[in-house]
Amino acid sequence: MYFIVRVTASQEKITSDIIQNKAAKGANDIYSIIMPFGMKGYVVIEAASEIACRDLILNEPHVKGMLSKPLEESELEKMLSSKQATQQIAINDVIEFFGGPFKGYKAKVIKTDSGKDEITVELMDVAVPIPVTTKSNMARIIQKANQVI
Repeated sequence: MYFIVRVTASQEKITSDIIQNKAAKGANDIYSIIMPFGMKGYVVIEAASEIACRDLILNEPHVKGMLSKPLEESELEKMLSSKQATQQIAINDVIEFFGGPFKGYKAKVIKTDSGKDEITVELMDVAVPIPVTTKSNMARIIQKANQVI
C-alpha cells in the first residue's frame, strides 16, 4: 500500500533521508520511499500497513501528517507518469508571461535552450530591449513566428 505524507515544502529530500534512516534501523514493514518530481510538500511511502507508516513518521521533523486514504498502485503510476504537455517555443515566437516577475509582459524569443527548459527573450513595450533568460514554463505562446494563434 502507498501512503501520501505531507511534509514542509522544499524539505522533501531531508525528510525522506530522515525517514529512510529510521526505516533502516528498525524492523518496520517499509518497502520504499518516493519523492515524486513536481509534487512539492509530499512524500510517498510504500508500507505493509497504515500503522507501520504512522509509526515511521511519528514525531519526525518536517512531517505535517498523512493523508487518510492509501493509494493503489495504478493511481501511483498515473501520478508518476503524467507529464505536462510541453509547448514548442521557437525563435521569433511572441510569448506572454503568466507568472513570475514578468507576469503580463509580452516578449519576443531570441534564443531557446531545451536542455535547461529556458528561453531568452527581449521584452516588448519597454524603452530599452534587454535580453532576459527565464524558464519556458512561465510563458505561453501568443503568436508563432509569422502566424497568429
